Amino acid sequence: MPNLSTNTPTAELQAADAAHHMHPFTHAAGLAKKGARIITRAEGVWLNDSEGHRILDGMAGLWCVNVGYGRETLVEAAAKQMRELPFYNTFFQTSHVPAIALAERLAQLAPGDLNHVFYSCSGSEANDTNLRLVRTYWAEKGQPDKQWIISRWNAYHGSSVGSGSLGGMKGIHAQGGMPIPGIAYIDQPNWWSEGGDLSPEEFGLERARQLEAKILELGPENVAAFIAEPVQGAGGVIVPPDTYWPEIQRIVDQYGILLIADEVICGFGRTGNWFGSQTMGIRPDIMTVAKGLSSGYQPIGGSILSDKVAEVIGNCEFNHGYTYSGHPVACAVALENLRILDDEGIVTRVREETGPYLKEKFESLTEHPLVGEAKIVGMMGSIALTPDKASRAAFEAEAGTVGYITRERCFANNLIMRHVGDRMIISPPLVISKDEIDELIKRAWQSLDEAHVKLKDEGLMKAAVRN
Repeated sequence: MPNLSTNTPTAELQAADAAHHMHPFTHAAGLAKKGARIITRAEGVWLNDSEGHRILDGMAGLWCVNVGYGRETLVEAAAKQMRELPFYNTFFQTSHVPAIALAERLAQLAPGDLNHVFYSCSGSEANDTNLRLVRTYWAEKGQPDKQWIISRWNAYHGSSVGSGSLGGMKGIHAQGGMPIPGIAYIDQPNWWSEGGDLSPEEFGLERARQLEAKILELGPENVAAFIAEPVQGAGGVIVPPDTYWPEIQRIVDQYGILLIADEVICGFGRTGNWFGSQTMGIRPDIMTVAKGLSSGYQPIGGSILSDKVAEVIGNCEFNHGYTYSGHPVACAVALENLRILDDEGIVTRVREETGPYLKEKFESLTEHPLVGEAKIVGMMGSIALTPDKASRAAFEAEAGTVGYITRERCFANNLIMRHVGDRMIISPPLVISKDEIDELIKRAWQSLDEAHVKLKDEGLMKAAVRN
């Protein structure tokens, strides 16, 4: 057996990692040469690595550790459940208490008539479920031609074949024979990069009305659903203009297609409400959940269905499911996580106290010469890096070059802040304090300063020529 531990020298851990561990979304040869950063412990919003660095996690893991690291009651909930019932499936007309109790709690929390839960282990799995759900729904209603699902370019809905096709990331589509048939795309509501001479309000309406145009192009009788994140997360924290979502809601209502809100990132307090759909004022027929549902302590996800969708699906045998759907340990941990969020008033605090404080501090980054825009909702935000604020210019260098340089300076300053192209994004644990917000902004500013110097030294502060 391998004799590895947190006391094993970093170089030895990195060598074993490179030899045997295949990382997601990673160029393996490049990482093997550089060496992975080995995280050993975590508490609150702070990580420790094998070299003794204390790192501020500005991304809450992968957008998910909402209640922060080191929550003993979540450990206890898992241990208790493992002793009582470590596993049983929910196939064959069987259920168990954790799955029942969590479904009931989610029905209480979810807005409107979203009262029914189909479990999965991740957001990718849940969106694969949604793909089948909406097509089955229309087939059971006698409209089997309603197969098309409309999504957005640069949306992220997972990386499996189905969910990766539902998303609109061309890098994902380039591998493995994707997208699958029956998925169409409209443009994202990214005013900073794509708004041209339109005002944000005009641009929001223009992008929303692309949905109507696409429905008419495909034929309303052939369109099953529109799927979107309330705020695009992995696409760069793209916050749509205020005019966008009301127009989207009007269009799906008018044409009678289902609305799927992907709440994998936005859910469970991230936007200052329990769900991003509440923040954006929309009424989805299905919500995708994962990540913050258990704060990442256990792999769990699900689709929350409205009464009208669940009634139709419930009248047929839906030939779909996963071995670990409604896993009792994952459900028990998720229940305890929701209790923490509720009892400690974390969602309210994000909405009324720390969220507004972070917004004020985060938007001050636009005073930096490298930053053109700062957009933030609750505890998810992004800044657009630019060589010319006035023209909202992109860099002449290949997209992502400047973002990667800036990300590396963040890592060097012990701040986890991701880049998507040339946008820098944050999504800290919801329990971050005001003092820790100050420290995050301080480290971000220092990293921007260092990146700016490097960009000037390497001649990269050049604007791309507009077509």
